[in-house]
Amino acid sequence: MAADGVPHPATLDDYSLYGNLSDDELLQLAIERSLADAHADYARDTPQSPQLPDPKVNKTRDSCRISPEQKTAAHYSSPNPPSEKPPDVKTFDGTVSCFMTGSGKKMLAYRRCDGTLVHIAPELQEEEEPLFQAIRVGDVDRVKALITCSGSNLMLPNKPGWMAIHQAAWYGQEACLKILLSAQRGMVNKRTERGETALLVAVGREHHQCAQFLLENGADPDMANQDHETPLYKACERNNPALVALLLNHGAAINTQCFQGWTAIQEAACRNNVEICEMLLRGGAKHNLSNIYGITPLFTAAQSGQVDSLRLLVKHGADINSQAADGATALYEASKNVHVEIVKFLLSQKADANKAGKTGLLPLHVATQKGSDSIVSMLIPATSKARVRRCGISPLHVAAEYNRDDVLETLIQAGFDVNAQLCEQRSNLYEDRRSTPLYFAVINNNIDNVRLLLGSGADPNLDVFRPLMVAARQGCIETVTLLVEHGADVNACIPTHPTTFPAIYMFSMKYLPMFKYLLDNGGQALSCFHCVYGAGPHPPLQTTRSHRGHLDSPERELPDNSLRRGVQFCEMISAPSISRWAGPIIDVLLDYVGHVTLCSRLMEHLDSFEDWNIIKEKAAVPRPLMQLCRMQIVQLVGRRRLKRLPLPGGLIRFLRHQEGYVDV
Repeated sequence: MAADGVPHPATLDDYSLYGNLSDDELLQLAIERSLADAHADYARDTPQSPQLPDPKVNKTRDSCRISPEQKTAAHYSSPNPPSEKPPDVKTFDGTVSCFMTGSGKKMLAYRRCDGTLVHIAPELQEEEEPLFQAIRVGDVDRVKALITCSGSNLMLPNKPGWMAIHQAAWYGQEACLKILLSAQRGMVNKRTERGETALLVAVGREHHQCAQFLLENGADPDMANQDHETPLYKACERNNPALVALLLNHGAAINTQCFQGWTAIQEAACRNNVEICEMLLRGGAKHNLSNIYGITPLFTAAQSGQVDSLRLLVKHGADINSQAADGATALYEASKNVHVEIVKFLLSQKADANKAGKTGLLPLHVATQKGSDSIVSMLIPATSKARVRRCGISPLHVAAEYNRDDVLETLIQAGFDVNAQLCEQRSNLYEDRRSTPLYFAVINNNIDNVRLLLGSGADPNLDVFRPLMVAARQGCIETVTLLVEHGADVNACIPTHPTTFPAIYMFSMKYLPMFKYLLDNGGQALSCFHCVYGAGPHPPLQTTRSHRGHLDSPERELPDNSLRRGVQFCEMISAPSISRWAGPIIDVLLDYVGHVTLCSRLMEHLDSFEDWNIIKEKAAVPRPLMQLCRMQIVQLVGRRRLKRLPLPGGLIRFLRHQEGYVDV
């Protein structure tokens, strides 16, 4: 059964037509319509039943009035049945929704599970007892009269356990409190259902005079509510020094902990109220008590950025390096929450920057993650690089992962190793087994960070799955160029996914300019034409996807036996996602090889499209002498030294496969 639901849209539309009706007339009309709808449903199933008028037809004010004859009619089909008792909410099988009329009257609609309207009635309003009403408005004479003349039972609570003394404390009616206690002193420490005494209510509402009167008349200053919150704790929560002083003067216990273990000093520190903190500390508050999470008042002050409270606690000897249950220190939390002044103060007090949290991260790591360059700059001198290495992750990894460009530059300038690798445990958290900051920068496609790391000496060949392959898969030619220029191995393979040709070709075949750039910069082409089957028949290619590997590549469409012996180029190019580019790919590769023989599968691809016949002719033996000479010169001189040869520009461009390039 759902309470306070949304009224049925049709009901709202109906009521909008009758904004000029009174609440009683509106209620009567709603009942009439609900019965008419039910009768109409019955009439549709029973042809002999008379047709009811359309319930949507607008009615006038006169048609909604109830005559004496109509009031006495009790049969179900009556258009004006007598008012009936609403269903019991506890046993009603359906939903009860609340809505408000145009005049502001709250109504309840009872509906069955199928949405049928059963009953509409005003929401019942409990009448306030005369004594409670008199206390609320501060009518002292009426309170006296009700107590003396009517014999009201002052010890009798209302439904939520709310007694007259709580009512007076809530509304700050000190005069009423005096009358109530003079009549019945035994109620001074009575509790509500939530365990609240009148004193706790008065403190919570910050009624100082009422709280003072209650304390002077026997109120217990240490009686807590169900959450173990004492009046002193509540006064600190309300940030009220006067109430704190009042309670302390009446002997309130200072170190009582609430159900979460918080003390009054911890609440005051969280709110940065130095005046209250000083009163509590002078009164014997223990600053080393921790809550259920192992958090001390000093930790709370640092976590919430309350520098004044923090200074006071440190002055009184609070342990600046205490750790919470998760291993975090005050410095760790201040760094995580980017409280610059707190970090500055803690470091000036020799806070230990080499204490790690339960995740193994140091304050420097979390400050880097948040991108606070100022905090990172303060933490670098206080952090041991040996301790960073033991964490198994460098702050450079964090900066690159979260694209913190400025922090990354600061860390590099501070001398952190750009080739630091994740420990095995942390690397295994990533499916691709990444390990270097450069990999994070490349996979984030952050070219500025890639350039910064490479310019600072980052090695692009340390990861199992090379950053160059990531850049090629993303189709980012600028990153590919940067990596190749800084020594990325174009011909690297993936140990877990062996191929007989450079693995990067799997990710660049669809981008022919990039594919050609890789070949121009040392990519092996001859291995693409090595095939164990040659001109003989090839086994059928099973293009079923498997769960192997983490790479979004055509390799995932190849059979298991291909992976075991190394995937061949002809198998790769036969994958459905690449085969449509087979002709242009083979055409480009032929420019980088001499005499080769196309295997039967490559020939099948070239035969599948008539325009690709010219590519077969290009591969026919013997190859042109110019092509053979080009290959021989490149092999002897090396691709990187071709530009230095004392040869005409056109010949240099031919040797570098730039026949279409024109010098300006």
